Amino acid sequence: MSPRVLHGVLRGNSNWRGPIWFPMNFLLVESLQRFDYFFDQGFTVEFPTGSGRRMKLWDVAAELSRRLTAIFLRGPTGGGPCTRLETFQVDPHWKDLVLFYEYFHGDNGAGIGASHQTGWTGLVAKLLQQSGR
Repeated sequence: MSPRVLHGVLRGNSNWRGPIWFPMNFLLVESLQRFDYFFDQGFTVEFPTGSGRRMKLWDVAAELSRRLTAIFLRGPTGGGPCTRLETFQVDPHWKDLVLFYEYFHGDNGAGIGASHQTGWTGLVAKLLQQSGR
C-alpha cells in the first residue's frame, strides 16, 4: 500500500500500529539477539527508523526489551501503565499484584483483553531477568 493511500486510510489515527502482543515482541527480541551474534560486530541498523541513529542489533533488542518491561514497572503514581484499575495502583493490599493482560494498548501500554494471560505475557519475567532489572 502506498504511503499516500495509507495516510488516507489512517487519517492521522495513532492507533494504526495496533496492540502490543507480548509473544510476537518476545520472539522479535530473541531473533535480534541471535542475528547480532551471527553478524559481525560492525553491522548496525537505524533505530528508531528515521532518527539517523545507528545501533547494533543487540542494542536494538535491549531497547525493545526495556520498552516492553516498562509496561509493568511502577511509575511515579504507583502501578505501571498496564494497570488500568486504581485499586491495583494505590491500595496497599493490591498494589504489588500484576495482571498479565492478553495484549496492550500501542500508545499508552494499558492492559487490554483477558487479564490472566500468564503463559505468554509472563515472558516479561525473562526479559526482566536478562536486563538485570
